[in-house]
Amino acid sequence: MPAAAVQSPAPSSRAMIPFVSVDAMMRLVNRIGVETVLTELAAGIEADFRRWPAFDKTPRVASHSTVGVIELMPASDGDHYGFKYVNGHPANPGRGLQTVTAFGVLAEVATGYPVLLTEMTLLTALRTAATSAMAARHLAPNGARVMAMIGNGAQSEFQALAFKAVCGIAEVRLWDIDPTATARCAANLAGSGLVVVPCRSAEAAIEGAQIITTCTADKAHATILTDNMVGAGVHLNAIGGDCPGKTELAPAILHRSAIFVEYPDQTRIEGEIQQLPTDHPVTELWQVITGAVPGRTDAAQITLFDGVGFAIEDFSALTWLHGRIAGTGLAQMLDMIADPDEPRDLYGMLRRAGV
Repeated sequence: MPAAAVQSPAPSSRAMIPFVSVDAMMRLVNRIGVETVLTELAAGIEADFRRWPAFDKTPRVASHSTVGVIELMPASDGDHYGFKYVNGHPANPGRGLQTVTAFGVLAEVATGYPVLLTEMTLLTALRTAATSAMAARHLAPNGARVMAMIGNGAQSEFQALAFKAVCGIAEVRLWDIDPTATARCAANLAGSGLVVVPCRSAEAAIEGAQIITTCTADKAHATILTDNMVGAGVHLNAIGGDCPGKTELAPAILHRSAIFVEYPDQTRIEGEIQQLPTDHPVTELWQVITGAVPGRTDAAQITLFDGVGFAIEDFSALTWLHGRIAGTGLAQMLDMIADPDEPRDLYGMLRRAGV
């Protein structure tokens, strides 16, 4: 008689990793509420900035091409390790594709086992907006209620809602080189509680704004804002410059501004300050948040958050999601880790599975 088939054991619980799909992310965010998510993310990111020295930090690993960039962004606090894969391809919308896509992993440092795999295209948009608003809460003029949004692409609605939820912005003034982008953004923000003002020019958009956010996609040294467009006392949230050769502000604006950055080693390569000498003074945002150094020092000062996006923000977003998705039933459990009964018998597990 033939020998009885040997059944391969079922994967253990450690082999099964929660995966958050795009659909699950949308369901979670809509269940919680976009503004609540943005507020929670801003709080989590600020908490991690307060313990900045505890993190193992490195500039992102970037592979640049003539059409875009693909990057890996790692960070660890010693207990958990997170990384994000992200691209930036400005021509993608012309092909019906996203400019930015991303996914990420959170893992235990003690075992190296992943504890979460997730989409991060939506999560990156949320954490970027939350970071911007968190920085502005420390740097913008008191009582700021009007923001200009220069560049009305995929990030624009998230930015507007984050500044509303975290900073109390009441009016957003929109401009984009593409009027259809502005119209779409205005329609998406209808009913949000914001006063939304589509504008015909960047100059019109910044009229009366105490906060100016620039977020354009072209991978070029562009001058979205010229020196004469920026008056005293405003806060600049420059988040479009995020790789070598891509900037949005005239250099003269930088020379008039107090500049705040995430991680200088990365920002000097990728941010607006790539236009300046490498010894030009900048302040690390975490030092302002902890009270080690001042942020805005007077009402007439121009403050600039040169935000390029740093891996600790993704780590914060991953840890937030790991906690928030638990118990919701929204995550799929994926059999991702080879898990033989005898850890050294990986080949035996493979052979038994073929019986």
